[in-house]
Amino acid sequence: MTNSYDVVIVGGGVMGCSIQHNLADRGMNRSLLLEKNVLGSGSTSRSQAILRMHYSNPETALMAWESLKVFRNFEEITGASSGFTKTGYLLAVPEHCRKPMLENLKMQQQLGIDADEVDFKFVQDMGLNAYPDEGEAYCWEPLSGFADPYSVTVGYANQSKKLGCEIDIGNEVTAIKIDHGRVVGVTTSTGEVYSDKVVIAAGPWSGPLLNELGLDFGLKTVRHQVFLLDRGDSVVAKTPIIGDVVLGFSARPDIGNVIMVGVGEDEVVGPGEYNQSVDTEMLIKTQSNLAKRIPGVLDATFVGGWSGLFTVTPDWHPILSKVDGIKGLYVAVGFSGHGFKLSPMIGQAMGDIILGQTSKSIDVSSLGADRFKNGRPMKSRYDMQVLA
Repeated sequence: MTNSYDVVIVGGGVMGCSIQHNLADRGMNRSLLLEKNVLGSGSTSRSQAILRMHYSNPETALMAWESLKVFRNFEEITGASSGFTKTGYLLAVPEHCRKPMLENLKMQQQLGIDADEVDFKFVQDMGLNAYPDEGEAYCWEPLSGFADPYSVTVGYANQSKKLGCEIDIGNEVTAIKIDHGRVVGVTTSTGEVYSDKVVIAAGPWSGPLLNELGLDFGLKTVRHQVFLLDRGDSVVAKTPIIGDVVLGFSARPDIGNVIMVGVGEDEVVGPGEYNQSVDTEMLIKTQSNLAKRIPGVLDATFVGGWSGLFTVTPDWHPILSKVDGIKGLYVAVGFSGHGFKLSPMIGQAMGDIILGQTSKSIDVSSLGADRFKNGRPMKSRYDMQVLA
């Protein structure tokens, strides 16, 4: 490893690896990615890895749609499988959310996304419970699914190394070095590294690094619990991915007849000091709610679970931009639970920003770091911000 690079990327999750790969693919391969643990060991490893396009804003909907195309063709791009599995995505919302749901669907369809409203019989035909008398509304994305975060992260990393990039794991960045308002490198646990371009993509640890520079983008880290429930060998039909606003969970099929269900974004915790296991009370509540939608789940066996972190911004949208006032500093932070599904296009968008190129795929100028102080936060049509 040398100690001078064209760009240094801080964070070896799926986001940092996607950014490095996209830069290398466009010729910037004198790059170094620094990860304090192992690749994908932070929020990436704790993702549900759901790939859906239902958002309230065209920026995120389009990024998810274009990213889905990358996941489906990942092996052609990197030589490795993404583990993509098509299941379809069902969204269930209460009656008062039907209007915003339909507005989102209209926006999605204008972007070319395959999505439409469906009725309760459609839901019942999938073997799920529907409650039309309670005013529920539903929409369906037939092409959605899930992928494997580890395979995607390592796939990007291995291809980057083939293109001449360097990756240093087990080496923590402790500070960003600034001189007269411009980046000059980073300080790591093993010494100094020099570069006039540094990208912070360190997930939950991005906030502390930025705070050391006097930058506060309002980032918070919130705990998100994931449960694995095994329905046993008697179950034949696979469930789709379900985003359930009515009952407050997201669920997807996993290996065999296991269902992976995620809940809760209310508990604000620090990145190094939170319960990485799950709560018994939340498990009981979640299994009960899940059983209202998926028959037979009350008899399922709890076979594991974990808690991870969402790094959220005030508007639950990521910050993708250069940092005004510090030349050469870039941020890809605050993915608010959306990160994995958007990661291929995040890499492309950040490549555009770092190389000073006009994006040929998506305009992310509305996701700049200055939008909060300028009174231009992104808006959601729902109360549930994770669907922003």
